[in-house]
Amino acid sequence: MFDLQDQVAIVTGGAAGIGRGIVSSLREAGATVVIADLNLEAAQKTAEELGADAMLADVTSRDSIRALYRDVVKRYGRIDIVCSNAGVFPNCPLEDMTDEQWDAMFAINTHGTFTVVQEALPYMKKAGYGRIVITTSITGSHTGYPGWAHYGASKAAQQGFMRSAALEVARDGITINGVLPGNILTEGLEDQGQDYLDQMSRSVPMHRLGSPRDIGNAAAFLASREAGYITGQTLIIDGGQILPESPEAILPPYEA
Repeated sequence: MFDLQDQVAIVTGGAAGIGRGIVSSLREAGATVVIADLNLEAAQKTAEELGADAMLADVTSRDSIRALYRDVVKRYGRIDIVCSNAGVFPNCPLEDMTDEQWDAMFAINTHGTFTVVQEALPYMKKAGYGRIVITTSITGSHTGYPGWAHYGASKAAQQGFMRSAALEVARDGITINGVLPGNILTEGLEDQGQDYLDQMSRSVPMHRLGSPRDIGNAAAFLASREAGYITGQTLIIDGGQILPESPEAILPPYEA
């Protein structure tokens, strides 16, 4: 693991799922980690298990994010790493989708990322250093799936935001990158049902779903000093899911 000793990191939506995996990897690398989550009770439980801290945060509220950063700096004196991970992915067929569902998706996934990143910049610019990692997805920019038109659009928008934002702060010692998970076995994915999990496993050349730590390890790399010459980039962690040109390409050799 990369050495993140003396680094202070914030992970939004870090109480469970991929966020928990990111917290685990950052802690293993030595960082002081604050789990910022709307579910404070779950965040405190995860923080106790992983040796992290927990604070209440709502990415849809700018006042909440401002208060979060003030509290982190007051407690720890600095902010080195921000992992913008909070997000939702409810399924809804396009023909049934309402304006409210579309707007809610963007309010959390896209506008939430904008707020979390923007409010971190003054602290990082003052320090002349910062690592921002956005959890986005292969869905939207590389793949699509029925029922997730609003989700795919929000995630593709995150990546467009990331690239331009990275250019604006490149001279300030701040990098902004994204991790693009494929199908990761989280509580949210399990809620889709076993048929969905089996279908997704069959679509992955490695014939298994990823783990939250697979994403966490990639985020820890992008959050490290060693990744200082990487910015505005995305790292796909999907077991090779987006590579096949045909169904036959992902069959085991004895079935091909």
